[in-house]
Amino acid sequence: MEITWWGHATCTVEDSGVRLLTDPVFARRLAHLRRRRGAPPPARAAVADAVLVSHLHADHLHLPSLARLAAGTKLLVPKGAVRAVPGLRRLARLDVVEVEPGDTEKVGPVTVRVVPALHDGRRMPVGPRRSPALGFVVDGRARTYFAGDTGLFDTMAEETGPLDVALLPVGGWGPGLGHHHLDPARAAEALRRLAPASAVPVHYGTYWPIGMDAVRPHEFHSPGDEFVRKAAVSAPGVRVHLLAHGQSVRPEVRR
Repeated sequence: MEITWWGHATCTVEDSGVRLLTDPVFARRLAHLRRRRGAPPPARAAVADAVLVSHLHADHLHLPSLARLAAGTKLLVPKGAVRAVPGLRRLARLDVVEVEPGDTEKVGPVTVRVVPALHDGRRMPVGPRRSPALGFVVDGRARTYFAGDTGLFDTMAEETGPLDVALLPVGGWGPGLGHHHLDPARAAEALRRLAPASAVPVHYGTYWPIGMDAVRPHEFHSPGDEFVRKAAVSAPGVRVHLLAHGQSVRPEVRR
């Protein structure tokens, strides 16, 4: 079992011979954001058996990045995504499956279970149509939780069940985070509740608004290290893997 962090919320989870890709964003620039750390992922990052899209925001559902996927790749998107994001219809060569919390999908020997997230799942600023924000639990040799983008909510641990690995967002792409996000402190509290064997912090230190390099730079540079410090206090039994862009880890599996 191996996890590779490509930056932002984009990870490859390899388990039982299956490659799963989360929220792929491969661009150097995304609207008003530019990639400030780490080279764009190489071509092999787009190789996947299935792709998990947590919600419709453009830094998670990025159409040009999805267009790089091979024909036939299974693409799990929130229910209502095709209606809300018409550009998905141009990706007809992909196997697009709309899902909502409670659904399960088989990818080879691996089961992907869809769980809720606390986040605004709309495609902004295109209209009022709502789709749920999602998390995913990948159940193979390990049980891996990809939280997507979420705030802390009371039933998080109940929804996921026992975990080996948690991929948790700990920051964002600009100054200021609302309560529907996890900052390092809230992510550390989530880790305490989830109690996995290992964790990998994601969704920080990659994209930042153009022209705002000097605005609260600590919110770009420090969330990973801050999460490590806070997790050591809140969840001392969890091993936290702080990865560089493109770095891989084989985390501990309990079973």
